[in-house]
This record gives sequence, C-alpha cells and structure tokens, in this order.
Amino acid sequence: MQKRKLGKSSLEVSAVGLGCMGMSFGYGPPAGKQEMISLLRTAVERGVTLFDTAEVYGPFTNEELVGEALSPFRGQVAIATKFGFKPDPNGGPKWVGLDSRPEHIKEVAEASLRRLKLDAIDLFYQHRVDPEVPIEEVAGAVKDLIQEGKVKHFGLSEAGVQTIRRAHAVQPVTAVQSEYSLWWRRPEAEVLPTLEELGIGLVPYSPLGRGFLTGKINENTTFDNSDIRTIVPRFTPEARRANLVLVDWLSRIAERKKATPAQIALAWLLAQKPWIVPIPGTTKLHRLDENIGAVAVDLTPADLRDINDAASKIMVKGDRYPEMLEKMTNI
Repeated sequence: MQKRKLGKSSLEVSAVGLGCMGMSFGYGPPAGKQEMISLLRTAVERGVTLFDTAEVYGPFTNEELVGEALSPFRGQVAIATKFGFKPDPNGGPKWVGLDSRPEHIKEVAEASLRRLKLDAIDLFYQHRVDPEVPIEEVAGAVKDLIQEGKVKHFGLSEAGVQTIRRAHAVQPVTAVQSEYSLWWRRPEAEVLPTLEELGIGLVPYSPLGRGFLTGKINENTTFDNSDIRTIVPRFTPEARRANLVLVDWLSRIAERKKATPAQIALAWLLAQKPWIVPIPGTTKLHRLDENIGAVAVDLTPADLRDINDAASKIMVKGDRYPEMLEKMTNI
C-alpha cells in the first residue's frame, strides 16, 4: 500500500483509509461484531493504516468496536475520532445538538481514549463547527490535549475556510474531513486551495457517493428504515434514476481501464492532490479489496481530462443532505 502525508504534518498513512461508521450505524442494522473485527484486522494486513470513527456512531459502539479490533496493532495504525455533538441528557441514543465547549471536548477525549484502548488519539476532529463556541477556544482545548499527550493531531470536519484559518492560527490543523467525490465537488472552489496554502491534508468521506458510485444502486434499490439514505434527497427514486447517467459514464471509463466504477472514482480523488486520503467505508471483504485496488489504477492526464470534461456536463440531481444537516456544514 502506498503511503501519503496529510499536508505538512508528520502524520503518514495509507493512501486509502477505512471509514468505520457503517459497521455500527447509519446504513441499516449493525453488522456482526466478530465479522467486523475480522474485517478491520484484515484491512491492517492489507496495508490500511488510517481508520475513522466517532463517538456519535452508535453512539459509542463504533469506537468500542474499533478499539477492540485494533488493540493488537497499537502504534502501527492511526485512529481518527471526533467530538462536538451533545448527547441526550436523559441517556437516550439520540443527539440533541452541538457542544464544543472546551470542558466537553476534554471529557469526550477521555471517554474516547477508554473506548479506543489508546494512550493518545492520533487525529481528533471537531465533527461539526459549533456556532456557539469560538473556534479559537476549540483549537485551544485541543492544543491543551496535545500538550498533555492525549491527542497527536487536530482536525476539522465540514468547516468553512475562515474557520479553518482561525483554528490553524491557534493550533495547526493536520487534516480537514469533508465530503468530496465526483458527485460532490464543492470543496474545489475554496477549501482545496486553502488547504494547499496552509499545508493541511484532506480526508474525503463518502468518496463513493454513499455507495452510489459503485454502480450497485439503482432506482429500484430499497433501504432499511435505519439507513440514512432514506432521508437524503439525492437518494429519492427519481434522483437515483436521473443520476444513473453518472454511473453509466463511470462504468464506460472503468471498462476501458480494466477497473470498476468505484476504483475509478477513488483513483480520480487520489489523482487530485498528493495530500488527499479518501476513507471509503464497507462491511464486506471484497469491497475492501476493491477499494484498496484503486491505488494501483493509473489515470493518465488524458484520462483525467476526459473525466473532468464528462463530469462537468452531468448535473447531479438532489441535495446531498436534508436542509437541517446541510446547515451544519461549511460554517
């Protein structure tokens, strides 16, 4: 597996990481625990060294799963987790808004360290920007945790460029996590140039469009009630029917390159910048191998021109989030 550095930081990880959320939460009923432990450990054997989780996934169960599975590999892998949501004060499974108060950040860090069985969190993201807490206070709290040896690197998720700059001035930001793929390219306008200027890495989540760019979803696909795609406008049957033109085109390029549509989508991301590390998620071994295989797909400058020309002519139908969730991004 090729390695990449996240920006100018010292954090070097595999060129493709693994998003772990779907193993416990978000895409239907949780997968079998032992099966997922086996998958996570196989990913390490295949060369994956960046694993992404969060306290909110489950909640808590995904961190516990990742901690148990990866405890034999302490020091060999980098585990990223996130803070910033406010748990239900009544102890329920729901989250009731945002909370990035410094004292809460430090409480979350302690709890995540226990669940992940770590001495230090490799990469600690603010999950969503909290408009009630100045970002300087957030960065300062993480800086304290870094000085205490409890966190190694600071990250932001779905933050706007001014927030990134203000945070970076207090505590250098190692990575920004944002949705970025062939069907969500908004980060190219402002975020990518800012990250390049500041020497910050980008970790795209949903690099396969929540599974749509694999070519395995169509207008007739049904989703479990607990699957977040049931509330995503881009996944209505009408939107899926319209968006299949993108997958059809990806499939044609994949056939030409003797690859799969998912591999082309990931290879395209990897070709954008040397400091981009996508984190596709999966619960299946053959998908893990497929995603890792994208590293070996060589897209020539001519291939990239063809992809960009074609993508620019395709209008993706449907918003990527319901309005309430979209309001929490790019702040």
